[in-house]
Amino acid sequence: MDISFTEWVGFLAASLTTFSFIPQVIKIYKTRETAGISLTMYLVFVLGIAMWLLYGIFLGKLPIILANSITLLLSGYILWMKVANEIKWGSRSRR
Repeated sequence: MDISFTEWVGFLAASLTTFSFIPQVIKIYKTRETAGISLTMYLVFVLGIAMWLLYGIFLGKLPIILANSITLLLSGYILWMKVANEIKWGSRSRR
C-alpha cells in the first residue's frame, strides 16, 4: 500500500482532531456530568460528522472514513449521555 505525503498529512490531521474527543468522553464517563455541553451544538455536530463520513465513503478516502467513523462514535456517546441527562434531570442536565 503506497501512501502519499498528502494522505499522511490527512491521517495525522484526522488522528489529532478525532482523538481530541477522548478526554471529554473519559470525563463524562467518569462524572456523568454534561451540564456544560450544548445539546444543540452536539446534535448539529453529530449530523455534520455523519455527513462527512458519507462524503468520505463516496470519495473512497480512507483518512476521511476512519476519522469520521471514530469521531461519530465518540461524539455520539457524548450526545447520548447529554440526551440521557436531559431526560433524567430536565434542562439543568445534572447538578
